[in-house]
Amino acid sequence: MKNNRVISFLIILFIYLFASFIGIFLSIHLPFNIYINILLADISATILVFIFSLIFKNASVYDPYWSVQPMVIVISLLVTHEITIPRVLGAIAVCAWGIRLTANWAYTFGGLNHQDWRYTMLKEKTKIFYPVVNFIGIHMVPTLVVFLCCTPLICLFENSNYLNVGTIIFFVGSILSMILQGVADIQMHKYQKNRTMPFIRDGLWKYSRHPNYLAEILMWWNIGLLCVTSLHGYWYILIGAVANTMLFMFVSIPLADGKQSKKDGFLEYKKATRMLLPIKK
Repeated sequence: MKNNRVISFLIILFIYLFASFIGIFLSIHLPFNIYINILLADISATILVFIFSLIFKNASVYDPYWSVQPMVIVISLLVTHEITIPRVLGAIAVCAWGIRLTANWAYTFGGLNHQDWRYTMLKEKTKIFYPVVNFIGIHMVPTLVVFLCCTPLICLFENSNYLNVGTIIFFVGSILSMILQGVADIQMHKYQKNRTMPFIRDGLWKYSRHPNYLAEILMWWNIGLLCVTSLHGYWYILIGAVANTMLFMFVSIPLADGKQSKKDGFLEYKKATRMLLPIKK
């Protein structure tokens, strides 16, 4: 069953529909304010996905959560609140980003017999502590970071907001970030199909080692700033964009570079290529 890609995909689909139902139900019926309700619903959905990852002995069951979680949150907000242009633009940006990123995951999904190399590496390194690392590091920390990224949207839906130049600028910025990430992913897929050199040196990757990560960072800064400018304040809600940036800078990028460093010529490649900005050194 785990070797069958179609069956594996249907299992993942069931898990996420189940988790979404649980999350939406709790966010509506819990007796706290909307921020706490959504946070607790988000955590509960993550725990459910974690349980299934244990059942299938594969932490990559969690992989689509990163892009599905924000879409569920913003659509739930959209159908339960008054419609305004800033809210609609924020929802469009997040859903467009989420659909594209989820489609990219589906394209690369190899089935439940395949687990992300980072999780396998962590399991080998942490040994008996892996269950804790799995729950906290692989599942819960990313959930909390993306929840923080979504708090500007919650704030936007919970408070009076106004369409202005900043709203449009950062909406366009979020769409451009999504396109940047899409182009980077397509270029990487082409490289992986026809590897002729140890490092990808075409397109956006010619001058940047992680243009896809740059786009992900920019996406949440644009969403956060779209909400801040539309609200005329609430700058503290940008903590999500800060947390997301730190996650990539101190976890995702070092892990990726650590894997690449095992290849011959990495030091020369690193010296000639910027970490994020696709600009010639």
